[in-house]
Amino acid sequence: MDLKPGDIVMLKSGGQAMTVAEASDDSATCLWMGEDGDLFRETLPLAVLDSIAVEVDDDEDEDDDLDEDEQTKVA
Repeated sequence: MDLKPGDIVMLKSGGQAMTVAEASDDSATCLWMGEDGDLFRETLPLAVLDSIAVEVDDDEDEDDDLDEDEQTKVA
């Protein structure tokens, strides 16, 4: 797996999405926010990580999901 800083990963066993801060040939240092807003940092072997895709929401896409009355209220 070829990871670079900024990539989003998750443990293969599940859990929260994490951001790669640093990556080497066999491990990645990941950052994530805990439920109470605490910032965590851990270096993990690549063997336990899966790269995940994150969809980016555009403001225009949100407007497409609104009906005409809701769009009028927003505008």
